[in-house]
Amino acid sequence: MSAPPYARDHQLMLCHTCGQVCQASEHQCPRCDSPVHARKPNSLARTWAFLLASLIFYIPANLLPVMHTSIFGSASENTIMSGVVEFWKHGSWDIALLIFIASVVVPCSKFFVLGTLLVTCQRRSLWAQRERAKLYRFIELIGYWSMLDVLVVALVAALVQFRALSSIDPRMGILFFGLVVVLTMLAAMSFDPRLIWDAEVEDV
Repeated sequence: MSAPPYARDHQLMLCHTCGQVCQASEHQCPRCDSPVHARKPNSLARTWAFLLASLIFYIPANLLPVMHTSIFGSASENTIMSGVVEFWKHGSWDIALLIFIASVVVPCSKFFVLGTLLVTCQRRSLWAQRERAKLYRFIELIGYWSMLDVLVVALVAALVQFRALSSIDPRMGILFFGLVVVLTMLAAMSFDPRLIWDAEVEDV
């Protein structure tokens, strides 16, 4: 059974902005006027740059306090993990679990998956191509929920402000975590998943 033809066999390319199918002879998308490329330009280099930058910012995001709490005159500053522990101790296990998943599980999963995709694509690996493509779609899906931790801190701060003698204020750690979220989303957007299948074409 012969393999189905590729888009390039029919001189077709996909617009990376709106998804319009374009002729290879067209330099701009007829729908949104964006430049049309057969592949995302410098995909691997740009993805590596965003991923490494997010890894660097993830260090102060975990070491610096993300919020300052003052309740009945008792003040304290909490990092991401100490905040998770505090919420857990006070019975708010649902908020603690939400922050832990959004602040630790999701970013670490994105670091691992994007790193795996980049290394295997650079090595032109044929290993688990279908599964790697699914992993990329999974990273795209969870990327939109990565700001949950920032939203939870903002929500808790807004709720506590209504209580007398109590206050919660954001700290620098939440800024660095927001940068991590943005950079990992840019890394996922910069990666071209079609690179996963290029090794198969070359092997044929």
